[in-house]
Amino acid sequence: QVQLVESGGGLVQAGGSLRLSCAASSSRSISSINAMGWYRQAPGNQRELVASITSGGSTNYVNSVKGRFTISRDNTKNTVYLQMNSLKPEDTDVYYCRGWGVGVFGKEYEYWGQGTQVTVSS
Repeated sequence: QVQLVESGGGLVQAGGSLRLSCAASSSRSISSINAMGWYRQAPGNQRELVASITSGGSTNYVNSVKGRFTISRDNTKNTVYLQMNSLKPEDTDVYYCRGWGVGVFGKEYEYWGQGTQVTVSS
């Protein structure tokens, strides 16, 4: 089983920046995972996909973060990042890292991290 460990969350003022990291356990290289992404969830709300990156490097963002957030991956460090700039109070959430895809025998897989809190004060 692959473990994903997020870090980098915290408290920041509006307009500030944070960089989240998602480190995968050495049992599997993130380059072999079809896609990695960052989700966020506030209490009582559904988990929302914020940004994703495929093994080929293609990225996708929810409209509300386009131009402010950047997802990237460093295969040598087995880590995925989410650079968050120009943060707004509405970005306050727990952020989760997820890896997912379809294995060799057609079996779907997914891995989740434990989440990291991001709080943006006005």
